[in-house]
Amino acid sequence: MKTPVLAAALVLTLAAASAASAADKPAKDECFWARNVTSFAAPDDHTVYVKVNQHDVFRLDLLISCPDVDWNQRVALQSSHGAGGSICSPLDAEIISHAQGIGHQRCPVKAIHKLTPDEIAALPKKAKP
Repeated sequence: MKTPVLAAALVLTLAAASAASAADKPAKDECFWARNVTSFAAPDDHTVYVKVNQHDVFRLDLLISCPDVDWNQRVALQSSHGAGGSICSPLDAEIISHAQGIGHQRCPVKAIHKLTPDEIAALPKKAKP
């Protein structure tokens, strides 16, 4: 008699885990292709804004200080899914910056946020990609 109860508990646990996993995934419009990034701005060494397809802007919060990212004329955005691949979560992206005297610095991303039109309009000039 314990087997049906145990099986029911397992089914409920799996269903809850599946629902939680679905809730953790970003909405489809929160993803973008690295190859579609047209410009960037870095107001400091922990934040990079990227413009995607001429109208969307995403804020990438960096896990560590990324030396000289706010002074660079260009950086690379590398997707863990290959060249130009999709970026839907922080684990999908890495900024590569050329730091003076250090060379290429890999800067992992800890958070990604798609800005609303109001948030884009409120960005200071230095932060607008």
